[in-house]
Order: sequence, then C-alpha cells, then structure tokens
Amino acid sequence: MTSPLIAETTNPTAPIRWGILGTGFIAHTQTADLLGCGFTVAGVGSRSQETADAFAAEFGIPTAHGSYEALVADPGIDAIYISTPHPFHAENALLALRAGKHVLIEKAFTLTAAQAIAVVEAGEAHGLVVMEAMWTRFLPHMLRIREIIAAGTLGDVRTLIADHNQDLPKDPLHRINNPTLGGGALLDLAIYPVSFAFDLFGTPETVCAIAAKTATDVDRQTAILLGFEDGRQAVLHSALDTKGPNTASILGRGGRIAVDAVWYAPTTFTVFDNQDRVVERFENSVSHRGMQFQAWEFERRIREGDLSPVILPARESIRIMETLDAVRAQIGLSYPAE
Repeated sequence: MTSPLIAETTNPTAPIRWGILGTGFIAHTQTADLLGCGFTVAGVGSRSQETADAFAAEFGIPTAHGSYEALVADPGIDAIYISTPHPFHAENALLALRAGKHVLIEKAFTLTAAQAIAVVEAGEAHGLVVMEAMWTRFLPHMLRIREIIAAGTLGDVRTLIADHNQDLPKDPLHRINNPTLGGGALLDLAIYPVSFAFDLFGTPETVCAIAAKTATDVDRQTAILLGFEDGRQAVLHSALDTKGPNTASILGRGGRIAVDAVWYAPTTFTVFDNQDRVVERFENSVSHRGMQFQAWEFERRIREGDLSPVILPARESIRIMETLDAVRAQIGLSYPAE
C-alpha cells in the first residue's frame, strides 16, 4: 500500500543528488535503500578520505570527500543525509544548510531542543527542507493506522502502549553507552515510541519519567508516561540491555489495534472491536529495509517546496526534543556536549 503523500514514482525532473554525511551503520542501511530504489547518491563525506573512499567503493558512489565541509560545498550535491551521532547533528545540519543544501537528519533530531530550534530556524531562513529521519512515520502500516483512526473505527482513542527494548553491546566505549556520544536508551530507542505518541496525540501536557543508569551514567532503561488533552495517555518503555517484545497497542473506546513486532519497522497489525472480533488484518510486503519511504517524502518536499508537511513537520521535531529534554531533567541525564 502506498499513500498519495509518499508516492513511489520515477523522478519527473532531473534527479535530486544525495550526499551521505557520515559512514556508520545507519548510513549503510539508508544508502542501500536509496540505491536499491533508484535514488541518486552522488557523494559521500567522512572525516577521513580513506573511510570516504571505502564507503564510495562499497556502494559505487562517484565522489568521496575527506571532510564534511568538502561534501556540503560540492556543487553536484542537492541534499544531505546526516547520519553522525546525536551530538553532531546540529553542527552538521547547520553546515549543510549554510551551504544551501536540504537536510534529512537522523533521529534523534538533535541533542537538545535548543539545537533543534537553531536547525529549524536556519532551514526556514534559507528556504530549505529540514526533516527528521524518523522512518517509521512513513511506513505503509503507519499510514494505514492513521486512516483507520481518522475513519473512527476505534472510536475515541485513549491510550498508546509501546516499547523499544534491545540487548545492545556492553562495551562502555560503544556509542550506545558513551555519554560523550549522546548514549543511553532515551535518544536511540525511546525516541521511537515518543514520536509515535506525538503522531497519535500531538504534544503532551504532562511528562513523567523514571530511569536506571549504566556504569557510564547514561540511562539503561527508562519508563515514560505522557499525558495529553482529554486524559489520553502514552505508556512507553525503552532499555538498551533487555530484549523486549517491541510491539504496540492503540486502545480506543470502540476497538483496538495490536501492532506486531517490530512495530517501528515494516510489519503487520490487527484491528479488533470490543468483542475481540477481527475487523481488519493488515499485511504488506515492503522491499528493502523500508527507509526509502522517508526518502520519497523528503524528495517530494524538495520538489514541491513544502516546508510545512503533514506527517512530520520540523517544528514538531522541536517539540519532541523539548519532551526528551523534560525526560532527561527528571531522570538526571546530561551530556558533556550540551
């Protein structure tokens, strides 16, 4: 299933030329989906020429730059995908925006809400598209969930229950455990269910959180309760050392949706009425990893000059970062890069 907002179409004009800023794991997955779905990746930039050359050779990218400055200055690049660790997102995004490039920024959008504001305002000032790479928002099952809720199938939707729990590397120097690199469950894992709650209910009125820390003083696990207008609630959990079901439930007065594992990736779901009868079973085959859907939306926005999209406005990414800042204040989580 596709959406008119995210159309899988051949580029109607000259291709948008992507530059990949950063060469880590997530850059590999996004680049594979871009190339596998017919996008044009024209360049890659790394902090070293050797790493950039290796990445370019792996994917057949024509141009490799040994610095981020050289990548964003490349006249053969139109848009930059930023895949560096969280503490560098704002710096990298501002570098690209000042060079006149549109930016797709990995989640979490930035390290802090203040940084998010600076990035969004720079994009607005330059008339450029700024978008958070929350790929889940653009997947077919999420589009169908929105349609079901809008149709009133669930009645008054009251509650979201979602987890994102993983058993990740224990090395204290690994990015996920390193406060200098914005480590912890919150920005890497909890960002997904928090963004889901925003998608369903908007900006929360209340934020409550508790956490347990690792030996490196980042959050090992965090429980978040968000309260919204009219008493709606989101019950969310994340952990970096405990594998969880990674499912989600949306509860309404007239029915519920059970989203299968893993809910934030291409998946299936079932709609039940209040007598637990199946109303709809959604199944969908998605090619590649599914990161191409956010890329289609990003390119659509560039072509149409759409700075105020429906699915994930840049200003909403600011509000999400404000909520994450509020969680961090409650659980006592701070980063050296703040």
